[in-house]
Amino acid sequence: MSLFIDKIHRLPRVWSNQELRKFAGLFKGNVVNVSAWQDADKEGSTYRAYFSQADSYTITNWKSEARGYQGGEGEIFLDLESDLTDDLRGKFDVVFNHTTLEHIFNVNKAFANLCDMSKDVVIICVPFLQQYHGEYGDYWRFTPLLMKKLFEENGMELAYLSFNNHKGSSVYIFAIGVKKTGQWKGVFNYDFTCLDPDANRAEPYIGSLALSNAAHRFKVRVGRWVKKNVLK
Repeated sequence: MSLFIDKIHRLPRVWSNQELRKFAGLFKGNVVNVSAWQDADKEGSTYRAYFSQADSYTITNWKSEARGYQGGEGEIFLDLESDLTDDLRGKFDVVFNHTTLEHIFNVNKAFANLCDMSKDVVIICVPFLQQYHGEYGDYWRFTPLLMKKLFEENGMELAYLSFNNHKGSSVYIFAIGVKKTGQWKGVFNYDFTCLDPDANRAEPYIGSLALSNAAHRFKVRVGRWVKKNVLK
């Protein structure tokens, strides 16, 4: 990965794309990218290409006049804050949603709809730390614990969760929830944590490398030196 990549915008996207590539090729059946706009992965490809084993791939957009409208065959126009139509309930084997939930005010309703659309798997990428963005509203940031609770409230189990830990970068959470838990044993680790193993400090949690606190670290180091060399 280039040292000169834009840490705020591009780096977390590249990271989350790498996470999706780990698993997307495993999924068969009907896949939908919800609020896909142009389905672009922002690395020159489409997310459709990631799901190489899918029997079908559908995209949804919020409304026909919204940016990213493709007009492709089978494209669905969907408002995640409204009730799902019956034909969309359990229609897809895999529901994928990348960095759109922060732009939806009624996020609990939207998350429930994503889960209701799926027979089994829901893949979500959301920001944990990111500057305000988007002229169309930017309402929420998400924690690992919130993702776990949202899946559980909708009858799903958190099967996989990860987050990037690049210094000075926006931080994304990548999470996969499943309904058919037994089917995915041995594929997903079902582990949950907010701890960042690379953060060697007093509070080694998600985001601690992105949010540099040099003054605090200096104070801690000075305190340790004084205790060791002066107060011994």
